[in-house]
Amino acid sequence: MVFKAVLFDLDGTLLDTLGDLAAAANRVLADRGCPTHPTDAYRWFVGDGSALLITRALPPDQRAPETVAACLEAFLEDYNRNWHLATRPYDGIEPLLDRLAERGLHMGVVTNKPHRFCRMMIDHYFPGRPLHPVLGQQEGIPKKPDPTQALEAAKLLGVHPSECLFLGDSGVDMQTARRAGMMPIGAGWGFRPAQELKEAGATQIIQHPLSLLNTLTT
Repeated sequence: MVFKAVLFDLDGTLLDTLGDLAAAANRVLADRGCPTHPTDAYRWFVGDGSALLITRALPPDQRAPETVAACLEAFLEDYNRNWHLATRPYDGIEPLLDRLAERGLHMGVVTNKPHRFCRMMIDHYFPGRPLHPVLGQQEGIPKKPDPTQALEAAKLLGVHPSECLFLGDSGVDMQTARRAGMMPIGAGWGFRPAQELKEAGATQIIQHPLSLLNTLTT
C-alpha cells in the first residue's frame, strides 16, 4: 500500500502536554478545596475532551453538571494562560515532520483538544511546517473515536482514507483510525500503555517517531 498522508493526534503524540494540563487542572481543584492528583494520573484523564478531563479529575461526589461546567470554565481560562510553560514536542517529532515533507506526504492533525488551543500550539511549536488541516474539538462536531474529523481531514487533503496513516497514543485514536478506514499506528512514547493500543486495533506500535518512516512506501 502506498500512503499519501499522515494524520496525527496532538497530546501524547506530537506534544508532551501532560505537565501543563495537570498543573492547570490541579489549580482549579485546589481553588475549590478538592484533592489534587499526581501529574502521571492525568494520563488517564485526558484524550476525550476537556469536559471529561475535568469530570475525571473531580471527586465523584463533586460531579454535578453545574460544578463540572464551572470547573471547566476555570480550567480553560487557566490553561489559556499557561499552556506553553512545560509543553514540548517529543524527541524526534520535528525531524519526522521534516522527513515526511521531503517525501511529499500530506500531514494533518485530528484531536479532541479544543480547536483554539490546538491551532495555537501548532503555530507556536511547529511554525512553517505543513500541518494542514488542524482539526480540534468544535461545537456540533462529534469527537474521536467518531471518524467524522478524520474523514474530513482526508477529504481536505484530497486523499482516500485508505491512503492515510493515523498516528496516535490512545485507544481512542486507534478506534478512530479503524472506523475511518485508515491504518492505525500506536505512538509508544505517549500517555497510554501499549496494551491499550493493541486491544484497540493498532496495526503496529512504534517507540520513536522516526520509526514511522519504515512503515511508509512511497
